[in-house]
Amino acid sequence: MDADEPADETHPTVAEAVVDAMLNRGVDTVFGIPGKQTLPLNRALADRDARFVVARHETAVPHEAWGYAESSQPGAMAATCVVPGPGDTNAMNGLKNALNDCVPLLHLAVETERSVRGGDGIHETPPETYDTVVKENVLVDSPAGAVPAVVEAIRTAREHPQGPVRVGIPKDVLAGRTPQPAVGDRDPSPPPTAPPDAVRDAADRLVDAASPVVLAGGGVRRSGASEALRSVAESLDAPVVTTYKGKGTLPETHPLSAGVLCGGASADLRDLLACADVGLVVGSDLDAVATASWSVSMPERLIHVTLDGDDVGFGYDADLGVVADADRFLRDLDGALDEVRPAARERSGAARAEAVRAADRDRFEALSEDSGSDDPLRSVEVLSAVRDAIPEDAVVTADAGGFRLWTLVSFPAAGPRSYVNPGSWATMGTGLPSAIGAKLANPERDVVALTGDGGLMMCVHELHTLASEGIDVTVVALNNDDYAIISEEAERSYEFPEGSYGWAETGLDLVAVASGMGLPAERVRDRDAVGDAVERARERDGPALVEVVTDPGEPQASEWMTGPRPGE
Repeated sequence: MDADEPADETHPTVAEAVVDAMLNRGVDTVFGIPGKQTLPLNRALADRDARFVVARHETAVPHEAWGYAESSQPGAMAATCVVPGPGDTNAMNGLKNALNDCVPLLHLAVETERSVRGGDGIHETPPETYDTVVKENVLVDSPAGAVPAVVEAIRTAREHPQGPVRVGIPKDVLAGRTPQPAVGDRDPSPPPTAPPDAVRDAADRLVDAASPVVLAGGGVRRSGASEALRSVAESLDAPVVTTYKGKGTLPETHPLSAGVLCGGASADLRDLLACADVGLVVGSDLDAVATASWSVSMPERLIHVTLDGDDVGFGYDADLGVVADADRFLRDLDGALDEVRPAARERSGAARAEAVRAADRDRFEALSEDSGSDDPLRSVEVLSAVRDAIPEDAVVTADAGGFRLWTLVSFPAAGPRSYVNPGSWATMGTGLPSAIGAKLANPERDVVALTGDGGLMMCVHELHTLASEGIDVTVVALNNDDYAIISEEAERSYEFPEGSYGWAETGLDLVAVASGMGLPAERVRDRDAVGDAVERARERDGPALVEVVTDPGEPQASEWMTGPRPGE
């Protein structure tokens, strides 16, 4: 029988075979927007009782799958499904975010039918358009190749460094009944381990250090290395600093947690790094975003552990570079430290970390005290009230934007699967969609989306997804009616008038917006009211929004935290 000739009706459709292959490999949740091209796949998903979440715009779709994976155990992943052309290109932003963050997802793009490909059919785009935003981009040409392509895509997405894989399958292939070959499972290749000599060398350097420090990145999260990180830090009595993507890999209530290296990192945290004699950087590429274009001073001697050898020595010279998986390296290092247990000496790791946290608290308190009783709330006041009002183990997703820096430095994360935010891609409009994914991955846990009005308006359509799908997420929106981080820089550096990129005369009513989409919502202006409002929203049986009016003129974290200490 010709490969393109339909098989008899006893065969499942190719779409059904694809869905079966996904379900058999633990991918049972799909985010997407249906179109005429996707209907064969939608039919198969419905018949197999897979969860298909209908989003309201393709820009949100990959962010939802990204939030699902980021709040799950390593290797857990969801899928996305969009129409070709506009749907695929709209999804590119989220795919690039997942690629930068090394987050696995399966992106199913239903391609233009083969009979019209090359003839400028509706929504047709060259498949190679997407090569730079995914780990791998596969186009199914043979109808019998659909299931093998999907199986291999799932394996590739889960293999370290993880990432999104796009599989383009033409509609006519999905609708057909071409028999699919049996495909055996092949586990992802294990990530590299460090040579024993390198592990022993690292252990010796760290044991000999007087004031070591650990800098943990997103690789610790992705490899599930939090427990090994804690054990190593405790063995060394070393403070732990994290990157954007490493936040929460050591719970920030731990005595050795010193904070997050980000645009809002305090001068005290930067001094902690600069004054350490040996630094262990693990699971981070030390990118330009985390290090302010490599202007942050690192410890005198550096051990750099990363999956990509090209990262070693790129921004900072390393005394010892190691290409290895974060979890495997830290577990091996922990064992080596057991053999060469650090001699009893006063490293004062917990005291050094507490000194940074105390100095940061002084800055937060001074900022709150600087605000008059009639002034709008400052972000740190709101975030403190929200943290007190939600369970410690709640999953918190944070959008990008000016308020995110305040979240990174002042909102304690309880663990690696309890805090989700974008890394170096830093795209806005992620907070709400990622919360949708996180709630489906963690139905028994509270999920809270933290967002500003700027970020929310870039994904506001997903409020309707919350309502229509009945997804129980609490949205806390800090509304200052301004792209304040841009307005502040425009005024300070370019002599623009104050609030040049704000909407003081045409302010948003987010309560009206949310109510119009079917969500209960309320607005608060007083600090004492924030916690109660969040509690009421959490206790509802379904999603709700709390709008908190904040100060567009508040200092930005990048300026307040890096300047002189209060009183100096």
